Amino acid sequence: MNTNLNRYYFSPEHELFRESLRKFIEKEVLPYIDEWEAQQQVPKSLWRAFGEQGFLGLHYPPEYGGAGLDFFYTVVFAEEVSRVFSGGFGVIPLVTQYMSTPYIYKYGSPTLKQKYLPPVIRGEKIAAIGISEPAAGSDVAGIQTRAVRQGDEYIVTGQKTFISNGYYGDFIVLVVKTQPEAGLQGISLLVVDLDSPGITRHKLRKLGWHASDTAEIFFDQVRVPAENLIGKEGQGFFYLMEGLQLERLIGAVGAIAGIEHLMEYTLAYMAQRQAFGRPINRFQVLRHRMAQLHAETQAVKTFVYHACRLFAEGVYAVEECTIAKLLATELANKAAYECLQMFGGYGYIEDYKVARAYRDVRILTIGGGSSEIMREILAKILIDDRTYSAPADPAGGAADTVAEVVQLLRKQAAGPPIGVRIGLDLGEHHLVIDGTGPTNQLLEGAREAPCVLQVTPTDLQALLTGQLDPMQAFLSGKVRIQGDLNLALQLQRLFPR
Repeated sequence: MNTNLNRYYFSPEHELFRESLRKFIEKEVLPYIDEWEAQQQVPKSLWRAFGEQGFLGLHYPPEYGGAGLDFFYTVVFAEEVSRVFSGGFGVIPLVTQYMSTPYIYKYGSPTLKQKYLPPVIRGEKIAAIGISEPAAGSDVAGIQTRAVRQGDEYIVTGQKTFISNGYYGDFIVLVVKTQPEAGLQGISLLVVDLDSPGITRHKLRKLGWHASDTAEIFFDQVRVPAENLIGKEGQGFFYLMEGLQLERLIGAVGAIAGIEHLMEYTLAYMAQRQAFGRPINRFQVLRHRMAQLHAETQAVKTFVYHACRLFAEGVYAVEECTIAKLLATELANKAAYECLQMFGGYGYIEDYKVARAYRDVRILTIGGGSSEIMREILAKILIDDRTYSAPADPAGGAADTVAEVVQLLRKQAAGPPIGVRIGLDLGEHHLVIDGTGPTNQLLEGAREAPCVLQVTPTDLQALLTGQLDPMQAFLSGKVRIQGDLNLALQLQRLFPR
């Protein structure tokens, strides 16, 4: 552990909390990890013990039973639960506290918050987040699970898979389509109790993370109270875009903590393992490989903490969180490979914890957005000049602006066809105006187009209402054009004259 780096980001109070949490884990968790891995389940009573000690709900306000502490207490928590040689153990509280319930806290009604947050903070309930489906993972727009409003209820039908905490969990923040024809604006979030009639759960067998449960969940005409809608109907995608930054950042923090703990374990082995009459940590080639791994770990850790600081200050740091998640999880896979090699044949034996670590890290470059998705986000920032602004807040904001833009475009595209196909890149939302047929068609989602305009929803709204001059917008950089400029000029037919 880099004490200089810790001194910069963590106060003495943070370190006292770390010491208390670590002692609790050493007493209540470490002696039983192997048993829980074999049983493929962590007893729910453990989380109640966590809650009784005040280790849960660190970031939630006292009115829900939380502690209202700053974000670096959360960083400490994520690090310490990742230092137990069981990715399956750590993922249970991380998914509950930082990947599912934050949507309830930020966007949910007072009723939802009071119903679900206090029992989570007391350790009485475990939560899941339900996004992935058999045919839709990173492509959230491709989900098929439906929620149809009928009076005071939603009727949910569909299937989710790869759901952490989905088998033993108590409720799920479910991503559904409430208006399939509305594209991304038809996605909503519902809180669904997992013991509801019509739900069938199957536990999946996994390569790693054996102490946690991962489920395939089927929803057959499941009745969900309409009051379980999180925020506004149709705004779920925009809520997710903000929540994913925290999910990826927590993943990066846990990955680095896991690397450091694995290196400590490996260095201790190297100090006592003899070969050719001396400890193997005296062989230069092995020493240098571990030194290189240490250097890379500390460099990435420094950047991860930088991203944490931005998040703590309320910065919508898409680029930094993406880089942190990409580098930390890729390095975790490299570290597991390098450390296992130091153990030789013993590294391939389950009696040595490095074998479990090797299995557990493999999911890190897949879950929460694969490394390929992380690189594509960065490519859009680096090459396509994409900018990401904070999505909607509960009162409306960016999501409402997008909705208004779509309505304006549909109204103003009702005239004569513009004769060309033009894409509109609004950041988290993509549209295409296809005027090559007898009428102008407004298509939602990313599609091929010979000309694409990059513009914020707010600036496009100003263009469509005549508050912003098209030429001025282009010259000032508020509108960027990829492709044929002459095609882009045809879009002016939709703007007020």
